[in-house]
Amino acid sequence: MQQFLSELLPNLMRRTPEFWKAICDTLLMEAWAGSICFVIGLIFGIILTVTKPGGIMENRPLYQVLDTIINLFRSIPFIILLTALMPLSRWIMGTAIYVRGVIVPLVFGAAPFFSRQVESALAQTDKGLIEAALSMGSSPLEVIFRVYLRESIAPITRATTITAISLLSLTAMAGAVGAGGLGDFAIRYGHDRNMIDITWVTVILLVLAVSFVQWLGEMFARKNTH
Repeated sequence: MQQFLSELLPNLMRRTPEFWKAICDTLLMEAWAGSICFVIGLIFGIILTVTKPGGIMENRPLYQVLDTIINLFRSIPFIILLTALMPLSRWIMGTAIYVRGVIVPLVFGAAPFFSRQVESALAQTDKGLIEAALSMGSSPLEVIFRVYLRESIAPITRATTITAISLLSLTAMAGAVGAGGLGDFAIRYGHDRNMIDITWVTVILLVLAVSFVQWLGEMFARKNTH
């Protein structure tokens, strides 16, 4: 089997340790940046929902400021964001390269997107349930946890799935600036040295990863759909 793989994928088999390290780096970027994005995006999505005009905690100035900031970061191409946030990455993480250095731009690139996804998911909540909870004396915080979040588990799960897939593509793109991971591995060997087998294996692996995340998210969403 090993001889067959060596003939089929000669360049990859000679670089197996680097390949496994690239996979681990990608998983680390996805886990760390994804966890931070989930928390920040969920908080910002809730704030956008409850402070918008007509929301249960209407606050137009706060809504407009947060809405503008999110729109600003969503409008910046990620490859530019990577470069622009290098000083901030050095200040926070101590470096602007490798896995640790790319966490900050990944968060800035994905959190605004997830915030919008959460806002959209929460907007699907039945207004009658919200009004009923308020009429029974529930506080805004209770409405957020007992109505908004409880009724939006499935939509938020789908939003999380979409964001996780988007973040996976951002980690691959981050390889262009030396972040490590599969993107960096594919660029250094597949593109720069024209090792086609490495390019195709990387592409196939990313497709499988996206398919698995999509399947997992849909399964969880179906189980939590009322």
